[in-house]
Amino acid sequence: MQPSRFLESPPDGDITQKGYEKKRSKLIGAYLPQPPAANGAAAVRCRLQHNEGATRRTLRTSNIGVCDIREAAARERTAPHNTAANRPLFYFRFGVDQALPQERRTPVTPSSSSRYHRRRSSGSRDERYRSDVHTEAVQAALAKHKERKMAVPMPSKRRSLVVQTSMDAYTPPDTSSGSEDEGSVQGDSQGTPTSSQGSINMEHWISQAIHGSTTSTTSSSSTQSGGSGAAHRLADVMAQTHIENHSAPPDVTTYTSEHSIQVERPQGSTSRVAPKYGNAELMETGDGVPVSSRVSAKIQQLVNTLKRPKRPPLREFFVDDFEELLEVQQPDPNQPKPEGAQMLAMRGEQLGVVTNWPPSLEAALQRWGTISPKAPCLTTMDTNGKPLYILTYGKLWTRSMKVAYNILHKLGTKQEPMVRPGDRVALVFPNNDPAAFMVAFYGCLLAEVVPVPIEVPLTRKDAGSQQIGFLLGSCGVTVALTSDACHKGLPKSPTGEIPQFKGWPKLLWFVTESKHLSKPPRDWFPHIKDANNDTAYIEYKTCKDGSVLGVTVTRIALLTHCQALTQACGYTEAETIVNVLDFKKDVGLWHGILTSVMNMMHVISIPYSLMKVNPLSWIQKVCQYKAKVACVKSRDMHWALVAHRDQRDINLSSLRMLIVADGANPWSISSCDAFLNVFQSKGLRQEVICPCASSPEALTVAIRRPTDDSNQPPGRGVLSMHGLTYGVIRVDSEEKLSVLTVQDVGLVMPGAIMCAVKPDGVPQLCRTDEVGELCVCAIATGTSYYGLSGMTKNTFEVFPMTSSGAPISEYPFIRTGLLGFIGPGGLVFVVGKMDGLMVVSGRRHNADDIVATALAVEPMKFVYRGRIAVFSVSVLHDERIVIVAEQRPDSTEEDSFQWMSRVLQAIDSIHQVGVYCLALVPANTLPKTPLGGIHLSETKQLFLEGALHPCNVLMCPHTCVTNLPKPRQKQPEIGPASVMVGNLVSGKRIAQASGRDLGQIEDNDQARKFLFLSEVLQWRAQTTPDHVLYTLLNCRGTIANSLTCVQLHKRAEKIAVMLMERGHLQDGDHVALVYPPGIDLIAAFYGCLYAGCVPITVRPPHPQNIATTLPTVKMIVEVSRSACLMTTQLICKLLRSREAAAAVDVRTWPPILDTDDLPKKRPPQIYKPSNPDMLAYLDFSVSTTGMLAGVKMSHAATSAFCRSIKLQCELYPSREVAICLDPYCGLGFVLWCLCSVYSGHQSILIPPSELETTPALWLLAVSQYKVRDTFCSYSVMELCTKGLGSQTESLKARGLDLSRVRTCVVVAEERPRIALTQSFSKLFKDLGLHPRAVSTSFGCRVNLAICLQGTSGPDPTTVYVDMRALRHDRVRLVERGSPHSLPLMESGKILPGVRIIIANPETKGPLGDSHLGEIWVHSAHNASGYFTIYGDESLQSDHFNSRLSFGDTQTIWARTGYLGFLRRTELTDANGERHDALYVVGALDEAMELRGMRYHPIDIETSVIRAHKSITECAVFTWTNLLVVVVELDGSEQEALDLVPLVTNVVLEEHYLIVGVVVVVDVGVIPINSRGEKQRMHLRDGFLADQLDPIYVAYNM
Repeated sequence: MQPSRFLESPPDGDITQKGYEKKRSKLIGAYLPQPPAANGAAAVRCRLQHNEGATRRTLRTSNIGVCDIREAAARERTAPHNTAANRPLFYFRFGVDQALPQERRTPVTPSSSSRYHRRRSSGSRDERYRSDVHTEAVQAALAKHKERKMAVPMPSKRRSLVVQTSMDAYTPPDTSSGSEDEGSVQGDSQGTPTSSQGSINMEHWISQAIHGSTTSTTSSSSTQSGGSGAAHRLADVMAQTHIENHSAPPDVTTYTSEHSIQVERPQGSTSRVAPKYGNAELMETGDGVPVSSRVSAKIQQLVNTLKRPKRPPLREFFVDDFEELLEVQQPDPNQPKPEGAQMLAMRGEQLGVVTNWPPSLEAALQRWGTISPKAPCLTTMDTNGKPLYILTYGKLWTRSMKVAYNILHKLGTKQEPMVRPGDRVALVFPNNDPAAFMVAFYGCLLAEVVPVPIEVPLTRKDAGSQQIGFLLGSCGVTVALTSDACHKGLPKSPTGEIPQFKGWPKLLWFVTESKHLSKPPRDWFPHIKDANNDTAYIEYKTCKDGSVLGVTVTRIALLTHCQALTQACGYTEAETIVNVLDFKKDVGLWHGILTSVMNMMHVISIPYSLMKVNPLSWIQKVCQYKAKVACVKSRDMHWALVAHRDQRDINLSSLRMLIVADGANPWSISSCDAFLNVFQSKGLRQEVICPCASSPEALTVAIRRPTDDSNQPPGRGVLSMHGLTYGVIRVDSEEKLSVLTVQDVGLVMPGAIMCAVKPDGVPQLCRTDEVGELCVCAIATGTSYYGLSGMTKNTFEVFPMTSSGAPISEYPFIRTGLLGFIGPGGLVFVVGKMDGLMVVSGRRHNADDIVATALAVEPMKFVYRGRIAVFSVSVLHDERIVIVAEQRPDSTEEDSFQWMSRVLQAIDSIHQVGVYCLALVPANTLPKTPLGGIHLSETKQLFLEGALHPCNVLMCPHTCVTNLPKPRQKQPEIGPASVMVGNLVSGKRIAQASGRDLGQIEDNDQARKFLFLSEVLQWRAQTTPDHVLYTLLNCRGTIANSLTCVQLHKRAEKIAVMLMERGHLQDGDHVALVYPPGIDLIAAFYGCLYAGCVPITVRPPHPQNIATTLPTVKMIVEVSRSACLMTTQLICKLLRSREAAAAVDVRTWPPILDTDDLPKKRPPQIYKPSNPDMLAYLDFSVSTTGMLAGVKMSHAATSAFCRSIKLQCELYPSREVAICLDPYCGLGFVLWCLCSVYSGHQSILIPPSELETTPALWLLAVSQYKVRDTFCSYSVMELCTKGLGSQTESLKARGLDLSRVRTCVVVAEERPRIALTQSFSKLFKDLGLHPRAVSTSFGCRVNLAICLQGTSGPDPTTVYVDMRALRHDRVRLVERGSPHSLPLMESGKILPGVRIIIANPETKGPLGDSHLGEIWVHSAHNASGYFTIYGDESLQSDHFNSRLSFGDTQTIWARTGYLGFLRRTELTDANGERHDALYVVGALDEAMELRGMRYHPIDIETSVIRAHKSITECAVFTWTNLLVVVVELDGSEQEALDLVPLVTNVVLEEHYLIVGVVVVVDVGVIPINSRGEKQRMHLRDGFLADQLDPIYVAYNM
């Protein structure tokens, strides 16, 4: 006979209410005849298959414009296919194209595609990243994959998460742009398309599909396109079945369209056709997959997608050591290797000192300020582009002197000046006030203090402003110079003070406007020296991780750098230069503030705010002032391109040099080309464009010289992207798809030497065809990171070596942080930055290249203004690529999912690397840098903390993570004999243990004289009639009811009469007892024994939730074959009520007896069983896996059980025990109903349901009655921990005292929950609870209590085991806190008369101490078998009558179905033996076999719950080898998607498993039974039947 696993069965009548409601439709549906609509589904199915072919074909053409296809086809013919063939790729196809009938699809006509083309070419995409070559490459790559697309399930999203917002709901950002630091134009002149235009998706059919479907009925998914036909039929079916509102509406999505009509649903009482419970479709198939359950089609799709081979088959492997070895990436034997000769260091031209060059920068300022004071130095612009202010050299000189004087003499006192020469001061000036900044900067130089220019802090918590504060603190800054306007704009406290910014030191704010300063006395002059090695200024630099360093630049380096720039750029006196760059640092500072003054040049400064309003302003200023030089970034060129159409009279012929500050970026070349194309007709010459490369450490690294020779074209390299990932330069001719085109950044600076060294390890010179980090040796560089000597050494003091190990120079070189090589003719090429480098399984990828590919994917500018961030996170010992982009406000779910899948394909084709996670966030939500770019490290931080709040996420761990440990191959079993010998040789003992021997215990146990509990009760009623056995408390803690021995006896007699007379029952008939926890239940139980009936205790239905709790009651009554049902009057009414009739067929109840109305007479005689092995009672319980199993308890077992507990807990009539447990099954029932009668002690009964209203009830009772022993469940303990956490003080005041408690036992059938018991102990320690008092028991179906912490004996011990070894069924003890350690607590002491052995569940051989195996038990109180309707003897005999396959083959054992291990401790038992501790690890049928290893759900769940503060509960299960993780979210639905990457990361890191599906649900959805255990199988059934109403379901690729 077998424990019937009722697939459609409800649990114990105690899942949370919501779980139940979800379950209801599932429960009843299976017993009903299927509606005729099923053949409708078949029709739909045929039509789908019929249309498959046509669908595929049109899909291809509809995705890319017509001309693209021809290009792609041509390319496809020429491109070699080797790469694609070797590497399986994953492609996506949306279910939509399958589900649509052919007629409704709009054919792609030339007109529609050309319309789409015009929009594409309009340049509204962020052109910085755009090169037509690249876009074409990406489109071609995508076209290539159209053939091999695969269906990928789109994530399901609750409707409330899919909020469509119109464009106007978003404020346009002030700023924006990709990974560089500045923003975007406000009115991209022809701007973003309006929402209506934007949503005319290029896939017409998607929109058509959506309009054609019903959106109202879907509950859990966002792709509503089942086609209206199916939906209408569904609606008809719905109409017939009056669905109650509590069952989740079915998912009418594309994917389930073929099943959508057979949705299981609740129905009224229809006559049942199937036999009661024996119908075959409720049973499982061989592999444990329920036949009748319909797999959600999305999961099936995912499974199919993942079934494709991902990597070459693994070599046979299993090393018997504990470490699971992570795969080490094997180097590809065909990878390109550098073959060139060792490179030579490249020397720049001589720095020719011109005679009239000033000896220092201050000297230059003094010279120009005195000899040509009227010469303009700087012109600033207002936001209308009108000149706001002209600063002359004279004014600059006098004002700087004034500032210098005031800094030195007016701060602090004469004796104690605040600032002395050499001190550092902060310069805080806004981007629109270069004049004030310039005055302050030169003031500092004249005063010989060190300026530290920083950004203006806008709020107290700016992104990255904390790190700037750290820099100021480490530089010892106490004074900040600022302008009047800026000072007024800083945030103020109510008293007008400027608050201290987060992480900043305390600062004195000093305004540098002339009117606030005192005039220096006539005789005061600044001390102007020749340039020396003192620090001139500190420039801040933000690292990859967000930390901020200060690079110190000495006065001599400052001067030399100005000289080198003057020589390289050919600057002459009084030239005009237009500067769009940030003047506080980098190229903008060097050209626009420093070198300009050395040469008395005139700078026209264009503020960022003007560029946003008028992107052409810089070009207009070049024309207006006939400027010779302009300093810009690619972005400024791109904006000018976008906006140039409205301009007639642009003439750029005056420009001799256009310095492109970010010319080293891989995508700047396309901006340069496009700019030249458009403006060549306006007088721009090709040779004017001068890209340069710079870094905070090495200042200007290289710059292209302006030439007069227009015949010499600039250097170009078309490099193989594949080669670059190995650091090798290969000029790529044939494979056009994955190439990087780079432009040179000119020659090495005058007076400098440059070489390239290997990026990691020893700084060894590269070969000529190898990419390395560029290093520079020159005077004109930074000298250190302020205050960080270790980091300084690694960066500023590098000695490059030849292959033989000899240094190439005695002078140190400086690492520039740029990756590149020196090409032919000494031209410098940069292919990326060290900071943007991501090393994924040994190959190097550049973040900027990946950004460029992602932005080239979508011709209809999907990403909002090019705001996209790419970074890597470290998961499982390798870097994983993450892409975060802001999506357009008007994009639909389909748009975004489609864009994401195409980005994955493109990156996979072009870079041959998988993207681990792609997240889309709403427009304007990524953290910004002060100039509006994306703050990369802050974005990464938010991602890792789960605070990014994406609106779409696609994770691809299956494709990316290739370094998992190899799956474990099971070893051929070793013969039993060799195991014995092996154990003997290695000194391991066979794992077995036993409690005290019952026979040897001397005790004056009077009850032992009686074989039957009914006799014990009669004896007590005679000898101690007025002794109180039971006291029931109500929610106020007062006594609601009590029973003495004689009262119980008399009540039982009356019930026995009632059963015989009114129920006409024979002895041996089964009686269901449906009572609330209390005294009536106990009386009814003994009444049954007196009448010779077999009682079955059943939890009563919940009056507020009859629909979901009553079917469980009905099922237990039927399965147990109860001839009669006894209950109270109240429940009797409930069972016959109208609500009950709606839930079950009330006509089939057995006779119901109401015990509130008892007969007055006594029975003629009390039944005495003829034989102690006869059945005493049945114990029914639903296991966590959803099995409803009843076990048979004989009279002998019942008495033995009570005796064992009496001895273990030393119970006798004068003792009081408090019990707060559900009295329906297992040890809870035995303690509530049986033990007091056997041992005579008084039981104080506290129904756990009362704790929901008064959580302190149980503990107050324990304290009030001075109880020494108490029993509770985990749910009670959790209620107390959560509900009383903040009330311990007030409870103490009420006199709550737990110091008398010596045992507080948690009754459980699972691994002890250490975290809960520990927090309970800690919480109530102050109320006197001894931490040693808290322990757990362990029981299961075959033996209701195996262990129970008694009053004597050693305290429960805790051990730490290695989780990785446990997965291989081995136990390896480790130190507390070591990695992968798992704490396990002993499950109480083994009860007297119980023997335990640990056996291998497969071979049934005994195991040694160090192995995890199944716990087998032999004891007088084992249950005698399952009670079920099916006569399946094999299962029962196996569970209850097993023998070992070798060793002691005679003893009959019962198999508990739980895995655990025994460990001999150093402690001694009461009888002086060494104590054997039993540790329970988990249920065998809950354990998951994944990758050849055994996982316990609770371990994965514990990791997941730790991953994010909003995860309150978690449950995991497997479905067709996919790991499904369900998390309850306690927070806003916006956080749901944050959890997906965190859950995936933590399970990978800690368990080496890839999560297949992440389901985010509301709190309370995971069903819990009365013991507080998760019902994972119910959850699984609910998930597969689409009944969870999830907030979000993510299918990991």
